[in-house]
Amino acid sequence: MKMLVTCALALLLLSLESVVVQKLGMSVIRIDVTVAIIAFLALRANTLEGAAASFVIGYLLDLLSGRYTGLYTFLGVFLFILGKMVASLVDVRSGLMFALYAMGGDVVHVLLAVLFSWITAKESVGAGTILSGLPVQVLLTGAAALTLHPLLRRLDRGGDRPQLGTLR
Repeated sequence: MKMLVTCALALLLLSLESVVVQKLGMSVIRIDVTVAIIAFLALRANTLEGAAASFVIGYLLDLLSGRYTGLYTFLGVFLFILGKMVASLVDVRSGLMFALYAMGGDVVHVLLAVLFSWITAKESVGAGTILSGLPVQVLLTGAAALTLHPLLRRLDRGGDRPQLGTLR
């Protein structure tokens, strides 16, 4: 998948996500489409292209979230590297497995964001409020990942993982 197309798609989806979250009145819960894109990059992109795209996606999330600058940039690249390591252990080919993979990434993403915010913030972050909305956020992220999977696969033509048992 081309980095520019991925970043443009992430910007479009982040814009849509912010409008949907605002219109539905969800103040704490997000639909983490960026985690789904980074999870797909961890499965399909080479390391340099995926890390660079994850950096840009994390930076876009930093800009649109209003949180500490650099938090989501770091977490985007970290989640990509962690996702690359996990991708070598699991076989994610179907949309449902991809949704579960993205949901696991979202749990890690939120927990690390809360941890780093708690470590660096002088005032209370409201971790209890954020963590209370975590199950709903993870389910919404899984639904978004399930919806995005066919689109992401279409954008990544020719990038299928080799079948098990074949030579590389």
